[in-house]
Amino acid sequence: MTGAFFLGWRYLAFHKLKTTILVGSITLMLFLPAAVRLLVNDSATALTARADQTPLVVGAAGSPLELVLNALYFHAEQPPALSYDNFSELRDAGLAVTIPMYTRFHSRGSPIVGTTLDYFSFRDLNLAAGRMMGMLGECVIGANVAARHKAGVGDSLVSSPETVFDIAGVYPLKMNISGVLAPTGTPDDNAIFVDFKTAWVIQGLGHGHQDLERPQAAASVLNRSEGMVTANAALQQYAEITPENAAEFHFHGATGDFPLSSVVVVPPNEKNGALLRGRYQNNAKGIQIIVPSSVLNDLLDTVFTVQNYIILGLALLSLATVAVITLVFLLSQQLRKGEFLTLSRIGASKTYLATLIASEIGFVFTGSLVLAAGLTFITRQYALQILQIFLGF
Repeated sequence: MTGAFFLGWRYLAFHKLKTTILVGSITLMLFLPAAVRLLVNDSATALTARADQTPLVVGAAGSPLELVLNALYFHAEQPPALSYDNFSELRDAGLAVTIPMYTRFHSRGSPIVGTTLDYFSFRDLNLAAGRMMGMLGECVIGANVAARHKAGVGDSLVSSPETVFDIAGVYPLKMNISGVLAPTGTPDDNAIFVDFKTAWVIQGLGHGHQDLERPQAAASVLNRSEGMVTANAALQQYAEITPENAAEFHFHGATGDFPLSSVVVVPPNEKNGALLRGRYQNNAKGIQIIVPSSVLNDLLDTVFTVQNYIILGLALLSLATVAVITLVFLLSQQLRKGEFLTLSRIGASKTYLATLIASEIGFVFTGSLVLAAGLTFITRQYALQILQIFLGF
């Protein structure tokens, strides 16, 4: 029977296109359901792990899912703004550690996250190089940002304008990199962290310019009257914060009205957490307090339901694929009647011919099974990286 296996192998090797199509079809039939299940399960694990580490999130009334995705994963969709006064009230209550978050701007595709140093200790983020930001305009970047932009300590990144034509005259801010974070395999690797006041500067709520009281600024003065100085178009506004001009930066308007995206709340115990949730239950100020894990569990219930429908659809498609492959083999046998007749005349038995046909089918399915197993193994090893590329989580 060794000859039958050899002839079967040589037939498949000769008809390369037919063999490739058959092997590819069966490989996808076996691989796709396993890949869908692996990616969904791993994405669920990654999502819930970060949510489970975040006890509470406070934000303005709106979509809880949108708030969680922005606060935890720096999603591009913006939830309604929370005022700084709301954060101050929450912080002054003294019931929990409160971490402000302002995630609105980007730099070359990477989210700029305005927060405080408490965020780094909360997420257990460590520096691979440099130091934490210590003044306005400094930033700490994630490991993936450093690799993607080939940037490190001492380099700089520039914030991207939200629109091509900014009629408000808000200039992109050049941010000096003070530190690079060690990789964590989380969305923090893809973020640029600044103090939340730096994010306000990027928005144009604060700026720095020449001191018009100084003699050197005489060319920028349009008019002086009764203690008021009016600047002309020559007034120089700074697009970078340095130790030399940091004192010139200031904010206009009531700071309490300035925006934040959310506040991550870390109560020391369940009692404080319950008190906070009760305080903001049916809050008349338009503030909501949510448990991120509960919100994501509701989302994942929907995802798993959709996954089951997808796998059912793939199963039906697999049945159709098996039917087509069976038809291909049957038609192939009809076209090869002359070949089989010749083999019979030179002494091949019916068992030999059956073994020949079975060997061809066996080689195709074995090759497909090996390829599908290899692709599944690769997906298993790199599922999180794949998810980070396509979903950003």
